[in-house]
Amino acid sequence: MSDDLISSQLIHTIDLLRAEIKLMNKNLEHYQQLTDQRFNVLEKSASDYEHRLRKLHDIASQFKLLASLATGGGFLSLINLIKQLI
Repeated sequence: MSDDLISSQLIHTIDLLRAEIKLMNKNLEHYQQLTDQRFNVLEKSASDYEHRLRKLHDIASQFKLLASLATGGGFLSLINLIKQLI
Protein backbone atom coordinates (compact mmCIF):
# COMPACT_ATOMS: atom_id res chain seq x y z
CA MET A 1 0.00 0.00 0.00
CA SER A 2 2.73 2.47 0.87
CA ASP A 3 4.55 1.60 -2.36
CA ASP A 4 1.48 2.57 -4.36
CA LEU A 5 1.17 5.82 -2.43
CA ILE A 6 4.83 6.73 -2.99
CA SER A 7 4.56 5.76 -6.64
CA SER A 8 1.50 7.95 -7.22
CA GLN A 9 3.13 10.87 -5.38
CA LEU A 10 6.24 10.55 -7.54
CA ILE A 11 4.15 10.42 -10.71
CA HIS A 12 2.25 13.51 -9.57
CA THR A 13 5.49 15.34 -8.74
CA ILE A 14 6.96 14.43 -12.13
CA ASP A 15 3.81 15.69 -13.86
CA LEU A 16 4.06 18.98 -11.96
CA LEU A 17 7.71 19.34 -12.91
CA ARG A 18 6.93 18.65 -16.56
CA ALA A 19 4.15 21.25 -16.53
CA GLU A 20 6.50 23.81 -14.98
CA ILE A 21 9.22 23.07 -17.54
CA LYS A 22 6.67 23.42 -20.34
CA LEU A 23 5.57 26.81 -18.95
CA MET A 24 9.18 27.97 -18.64
CA ASN A 25 9.83 26.95 -22.26
CA LYS A 26 6.78 28.94 -23.40
CA ASN A 27 7.98 31.98 -21.44
CA LEU A 28 11.46 31.63 -22.95
CA GLU A 29 10.01 31.42 -26.44
CA HIS A 30 7.92 34.53 -25.77
CA TYR A 31 10.95 36.47 -24.52
CA GLN A 32 12.95 35.35 -27.57
CA GLN A 33 10.21 36.65 -29.86
CA LEU A 34 10.13 39.97 -28.00
CA THR A 35 13.91 40.25 -28.19
CA ASP A 36 13.88 39.52 -31.92
CA GLN A 37 11.18 42.12 -32.46
CA ARG A 38 13.09 44.76 -30.45
CA PHE A 39 16.28 43.95 -32.35
CA ASN A 40 14.49 44.37 -35.69
CA VAL A 41 13.12 47.74 -34.58
CA LEU A 42 16.60 48.87 -33.51
CA GLU A 43 18.11 47.74 -36.83
CA LYS A 44 15.46 49.66 -38.77
CA SER A 45 16.03 52.73 -36.62
CA ALA A 46 19.80 52.56 -37.19
CA SER A 47 19.26 52.15 -40.93
CA ASP A 48 16.92 55.15 -41.03
CA TYR A 49 19.44 57.19 -39.05
CA GLU A 50 22.25 56.30 -41.47
CA HIS A 51 20.03 57.18 -44.43
CA ARG A 52 19.21 60.59 -42.92
CA LEU A 53 22.90 61.26 -42.25
CA ARG A 54 23.82 60.43 -45.84
CA LYS A 55 21.05 62.65 -47.13
CA LEU A 56 22.18 65.54 -44.92
CA HIS A 57 25.75 65.06 -46.11
CA ASP A 58 24.61 65.20 -49.74
CA ILE A 59 22.58 68.35 -49.07
CA ALA A 60 25.55 69.99 -47.35
CA SER A 61 27.80 69.12 -50.30
CA GLN A 62 25.30 70.59 -52.75
CA PHE A 63 24.98 73.71 -50.64
CA LYS A 64 28.76 74.17 -50.53
CA LEU A 65 28.91 73.82 -54.31
CA LEU A 66 26.12 76.33 -54.88
CA ALA A 67 27.61 78.77 -52.36
CA SER A 68 30.97 78.45 -54.06
CA LEU A 69 29.43 79.03 -57.48
CA ALA A 70 27.54 82.04 -56.18
CA THR A 71 30.67 83.66 -54.74
CA GLY A 72 32.64 83.46 -57.96
CA GLY A 73 34.62 80.30 -57.45
CA GLY A 74 32.51 78.49 -59.98
CA PHE A 75 35.17 77.17 -62.26
CA LEU A 76 37.36 75.89 -59.41
CA SER A 77 34.34 74.30 -57.75
CA LEU A 78 33.42 72.58 -60.98
CA ILE A 79 36.96 71.19 -61.27
CA ASN A 80 36.81 69.98 -57.65
CA LEU A 81 33.46 68.36 -58.28
CA ILE A 82 34.80 66.51 -61.31
CA LYS A 83 37.83 65.38 -59.26
CA GLN A 84 35.53 64.01 -56.57
CA LEU A 85 33.43 62.13 -59.08
CA ILE A 86 36.46 60.52 -60.70
